[in-house]
Amino acid sequence: MKYLLCLLLPIACFAQLRVAKEFDHHMVIQCNKPVRIFGKGNPHNSIEVLFANEKIISVVKLDSTWVAEFKKQKASAVPTKIIVLSGNERIELNNILIGDVWLCIGQSNMEWPAEKEIHFKEERLKMDQPLIRFYNPTFVGKNVFGKPYSDSLMKRLNPKDFYAGRWQTCDSNSVKTMSAVGYFFGKRIMKETSIPIGLLHLAIGGAPIETFVNPDVMKNNPAFAAKVKGNWLANDALPVWVRERGKENLKGNLKTLDDESPNHAYKPGFAFESGVYPLTKLPIKGILWYQGESNAQEKPRVLEYADLMKLMVDDYRKNWSDSALPFYFVQLSSIDSIKYASALWPSFRNEQRLALDKTKYSGMAVCSDIGARADVHPRDKKTVGDRLARWALNKTYNKKIIPSGPLPLHAKYADGKITIHFRYAGKNLLTSDGQSVRGFSLDGKTDAAATINKQTITIETKEIPQYVYYAWKPYTDANLINSERLPATTFKIKIEK
Repeated sequence: MKYLLCLLLPIACFAQLRVAKEFDHHMVIQCNKPVRIFGKGNPHNSIEVLFANEKIISVVKLDSTWVAEFKKQKASAVPTKIIVLSGNERIELNNILIGDVWLCIGQSNMEWPAEKEIHFKEERLKMDQPLIRFYNPTFVGKNVFGKPYSDSLMKRLNPKDFYAGRWQTCDSNSVKTMSAVGYFFGKRIMKETSIPIGLLHLAIGGAPIETFVNPDVMKNNPAFAAKVKGNWLANDALPVWVRERGKENLKGNLKTLDDESPNHAYKPGFAFESGVYPLTKLPIKGILWYQGESNAQEKPRVLEYADLMKLMVDDYRKNWSDSALPFYFVQLSSIDSIKYASALWPSFRNEQRLALDKTKYSGMAVCSDIGARADVHPRDKKTVGDRLARWALNKTYNKKIIPSGPLPLHAKYADGKITIHFRYAGKNLLTSDGQSVRGFSLDGKTDAAATINKQTITIETKEIPQYVYYAWKPYTDANLINSERLPATTFKIKIEK
């Protein structure tokens, strides 16, 4: 009878004691939220889990899973352990801190490694940061461009094997391949709060927003259901560029896949299912998002972005059971349109600004002033990380700090002039170079003379235009800043009469 049971339940019978792969040496566990430690073992076996001077006894369920739930823990820089015991089996995870965990996702500018950032040489001697930890996995297809995937990569192209990595302590060697944006964000937060910081990094170079969105949520939303219909490689509801890259990588390998929509890093919902969803079992402090370049080249993709991003964020908050989960994102920088298809970037940056208004508990780091004229990957990620950190310090950690450069509130026309009011103007509006203010337009094409009047901008005009634009060029020389020297966002707003 016992032999027959093992035939029926082979996985359960031969399961060994283990913790879920999300738990590891050197990890950071989210403070001030209940702690759930879980894994697998032999059904009916008793499990003892020791953590934070507390012991929980659990029993492995018939499906081989076990869970131990611990009370909330305060942030602590003193390393602790997780010990799991079952019969003669023992698992011990060491050097674990209690702090704040941030998820870093997006595409290549979030993925951009610290060793390629312009401040790396001067920063390297300061990168031994034992209170910063990161989970920085590689993924299938990383740095494979313009050619088919090998058979070995194809075998790993499934949600279980797509990401592979371990938690690490931050030092000058381990940080080399870590997200530079994530590192500089985490360092500033840690320095100003003294809270240990954990960074979960799942960014994918070239990835569209669609891969990070729950496919079931898109399927059930009339505006986005088309994105998950049929073979994604032939789906016109998805960005052209990412489909072209997918075809290059999967060429000659389609016969090895058993469905009509093959897996790939860019497939709608694939990064969500492979990386984001498994992490929803662990509490986190918030989310950092730097993505958009792959969705900014076609007008339909640009105009839907704000709503699609809100859909993604709302679903993440639902999965993490936190309706106020912070979401801080980066507005696209500047790049010339001569060598790059960036004609729609001003409109895209404006859509991101609109997303800020549509998405509660969010913040947007403006970076149009640090773009590279001919490079989609600006090398200054320290400024990006610092600007994201300002939002978190203000909104999440309640520090008295201005989180952003000027954001437009409204523009009114009266007596032959337009007056534009701003949020986060600081003490006064200024220009970054001390020259006259640049970047304003009344038609999106022609420069309009503007004047700074303390915390407002005025533009004189005899005619009453419909809109006022700012920084409405792919590579902008707009120079409006606030007293904290933070740049104003690209915008297009309707003029009130």
